[in-house]
Amino acid sequence: MELEKIYADLPILETDRLILRKLSMEDAENIYSYGSNEEVSKYVTWDTHRTVADTKEYIEYVLRQYENGQIAPWGIEYKLNKQLIGTIDFVWWKPRHKSAEIGYVLHQDYWGKGITTEAARALLAFGFKNMELIRIQARCLVENIGSRCVMEKIGMSYEGTLRKELFIKGKHWDINMFSILKEEFEAFNLVKKKQVNHN
Repeated sequence: MELEKIYADLPILETDRLILRKLSMEDAENIYSYGSNEEVSKYVTWDTHRTVADTKEYIEYVLRQYENGQIAPWGIEYKLNKQLIGTIDFVWWKPRHKSAEIGYVLHQDYWGKGITTEAARALLAFGFKNMELIRIQARCLVENIGSRCVMEKIGMSYEGTLRKELFIKGKHWDINMFSILKEEFEAFNLVKKKQVNHN
């Protein structure tokens, strides 16, 4: 499987509450709404958006990635109000090794509602089925408890802490590493389905 086959025409993914789709310049105000929030950007590698121009610059970069068939994010659209409330993506993808890493960000107003978990499950399913992955990992700053909870809820296992792995925003940060294998994802979903059917 090659990058271009997925990213040349990024497919729309749909869940009960969400539509995962390409970003467009029309999303600038919505992205700025969370990108300018220091609570949202506190535990990510990118800097807080200071102006809408920062957001538009980011979107222009993403659009170039789409155009060149390179890794780029899905926008998370909330069906109920048709608002773009975050992004989720494969941070990197190594087709030869059949492995990838996911990352995500969500508007603070939507925290604690299981939205990132819902989006992440959709991305895992897509990765294992359409990208022929056998391992998907995710990392978060040790202080980012919310992100760790997402990783646990989607069935990922804690692999360890990478000490002072990242230097961002003026300091070194310890990073938690999580991952899930294809067979684990399939078994995890099977258990979930049985629980739903039982109830």
